[in-house]
Amino acid sequence: MPSAPIAVPTDDDLYENAYQLGRRLHEQNLWLCTAESCTGGWLGKILTDIKGSSHWYDRGFITYTNQAKQDMLGVSEETLAEFGAVSESTVLEMAKGALRHSRADCSVAVTGIAGPGGATANKPLGMVWIAWARSSDFIHSECHYFDGSREEVRRQAVQTAALGVIKHCLQNNTIA
Repeated sequence: MPSAPIAVPTDDDLYENAYQLGRRLHEQNLWLCTAESCTGGWLGKILTDIKGSSHWYDRGFITYTNQAKQDMLGVSEETLAEFGAVSESTVLEMAKGALRHSRADCSVAVTGIAGPGGATANKPLGMVWIAWARSSDFIHSECHYFDGSREEVRRQAVQTAALGVIKHCLQNNTIA
């Protein structure tokens, strides 16, 4: 289980993460798309805060409800019924669906429980699934458990998602 970041990222931290991600995408001539649930478009927001983001950020899907996940990303009704919206199966289908429904080379998907409600014994407050995919058939997912308020959980999820694109999809422009 990946550990949560020690400090909750500030607006400046998130901007710097987005700037570095955009620079790397642009250098490698790659396009990114996002599929967000619990972060509600915050990842897309920080990416589009960067001047020139239209040269590397294709689009974002905000799929807060199960129906939106099905309609916009093709997440199967069976997956949602069996595993729920906050699950590895769902986030993997979100990441793949974002690639299918865009012209991007890379995608990142986020789904989780930011609170204050919605937690269960098996899915506690702060549990967030993130997946990164690449059109070259690479896909990777991680489950994180973030501490803090709703905003703090969401900030940590946005930072982890953005930095994960660099780590999982852009390292040397190859996938191991």
